[in-house]
Amino acid sequence: MVFEYAPAPESRSVVDIAPSYGLFIDGEFTEAADGKVFKTVSPSTEEVLSEVAQAGAEDVDRAVKAARKAFEKWSALPGSERAKYLFRIARIIQERSRELAVLETLDNGKPIKETRDADLPLVAAHFFYYAGWADKLDHAGFGADPRPLGVAGQVIPWNFPLLMLAWKIAPALATGNTVVLKPAETTPLSALFFADICRQAGLPKGVVNILPGYGDAGAALVAHPDVNKVAFTGSTAVGKEIARTVAGTRKKLTLELGGKGANIVFDDAPIDQAVEGIVTGIFFNQGQVCCAGSRLLVQESIQDELLDSLKRRLTTLRLGDPLDKNTDIGAINSAEQLARITALAERGEAEGAERWSPACELPSSGYWFAPTLFTNVTQAHTIARDEIFGPVLSVLTFRTPDEAVAKANNTQYGLSAGIWTEKGSRILAVANKLRAGVIWSNTFNKFDPTSPFGGYKESGFGREGGRHGLEAYLDV
Repeated sequence: MVFEYAPAPESRSVVDIAPSYGLFIDGEFTEAADGKVFKTVSPSTEEVLSEVAQAGAEDVDRAVKAARKAFEKWSALPGSERAKYLFRIARIIQERSRELAVLETLDNGKPIKETRDADLPLVAAHFFYYAGWADKLDHAGFGADPRPLGVAGQVIPWNFPLLMLAWKIAPALATGNTVVLKPAETTPLSALFFADICRQAGLPKGVVNILPGYGDAGAALVAHPDVNKVAFTGSTAVGKEIARTVAGTRKKLTLELGGKGANIVFDDAPIDQAVEGIVTGIFFNQGQVCCAGSRLLVQESIQDELLDSLKRRLTTLRLGDPLDKNTDIGAINSAEQLARITALAERGEAEGAERWSPACELPSSGYWFAPTLFTNVTQAHTIARDEIFGPVLSVLTFRTPDEAVAKANNTQYGLSAGIWTEKGSRILAVANKLRAGVIWSNTFNKFDPTSPFGGYKESGFGREGGRHGLEAYLDV
């Protein structure tokens, strides 16, 4: 007997989305200087959720001036006082976590069980963690009395809107900086709700400013002469543009960019456990994760056994309404991203790789892509080199540990990797040779606010999270 899952939808009524939102500058919501607005839609239904003010260069200038003015008093506060605000923000996030999880799922398209069980707990944890550092900066290893930089200009992506906000704002505030943040144009709502949380927490005006908008607003923020620190998470192409803009200035810069993570499975790995890690590595958040394990490197002797088990597991994944608590695969974030994923998958087929997806009925509206894996992939294939940023897994094989390392490192990226084996000595030996910023052992996509995260090569530079994440916001 096969048991079917009954629908288990989360209620939309827990979140109240206003018809329109303004920019958040100097503690108040305000219209854009030129009056421009744009619409944000739900990727799963293509329903318009709200109309949002679109920031331009004049608005960026207003926000930076507000942040500069607020910096004088905010940076002068004792760390213990700044910590109180961060603790308050963390508690409010916890109290409003159900509301924020539903909002994020509606605006981003990811399953509610991911926003509820992964994103929101981590968001609160980052604010709690950095609140604890605010009065201990003298003991962080950056010398006595480290000083804040000033105004931080931060640009975040659409795949983890609220979590990326927390990664950037929490350490910036803890170290005494003020912030101007630009969320992605397809997912502005959770950042605007966070602006309301800042007011609810009594954060002084101008300490945090939120500017929804497009790439021109981000470019104006990066180039603004009164911004002291730029933090960007997004594509490698945009990261290179930002690096060129900042070059020759005194601005401090951190970049967290693309990835093509290798998940390496050795012949002594526990197959079922490895399969779960592979699924988490590439199908979590529909593969729209910079550190996704998008390349599976499997030892040749267990390839057939592993792929049989993996395919069986993929047939059990449930694709559909992201607000349904049973859903594993939600919607792709935008029509543009869906078109990119589709084009790269078709190129994989054209270049000779063998494509497979489980039987999967896609909804009639919204942006959807079935979980997909490619076999007979070589290192020359585009799908083995380019970041697809979707639920697409490329499978390659290896015979020896040295070959696995060589193939894993054969990429312009260097953000993440996973190693699956029962031998601790092999884990350490292989990890020491991998050129990746984060390496997981017998797991994948595990995050913690105490652990630094970042990459090498075209995956960027600098670290976010942990004690290391403080340095980017201090004059050391």
